[in-house]
Amino acid sequence: MAGKVKIRLDCRQYVDYSGHMEIKAAIDSLAALAQESRLQAFRLLVRRGSAGLAAGEIARQLDIPHNTLSSHLTILAHAGLVNSKRAGRSIIYFADFAGTRALLAFLMEDCCQGSPEICSPVLDSVLSGCCTPGKPQRRLK
Repeated sequence: MAGKVKIRLDCRQYVDYSGHMEIKAAIDSLAALAQESRLQAFRLLVRRGSAGLAAGEIARQLDIPHNTLSSHLTILAHAGLVNSKRAGRSIIYFADFAGTRALLAFLMEDCCQGSPEICSPVLDSVLSGCCTPGKPQRRLK
């Protein structure tokens, strides 16, 4: 790996001392997801969970050229939404669930206005479609 510099992004750089995501970091994360191929790659990695997926396999499944995918994954990583690790000759990518939680918390931060009963129905409807064992997941097209 001579001449290559490995950069490890840390979700903490996107969160202020109070534990809240800064607006600039939220904008960066949302901008990263506001492109079809990046959103597809991110959602694929979310579905893969902790197993992650090699860059070549992501490119194959999404039918994206390797060099284009590399740029997309770099943007997602800089936005705090994706992490990677080297496994032999491959790079395995994972959804960064801490960064994703920080973004979701930022988006929902003012939802309840001190009254959790306001947000509960929204959260229940979203989470029931993805987190119930054995229940088919809803998919957006």
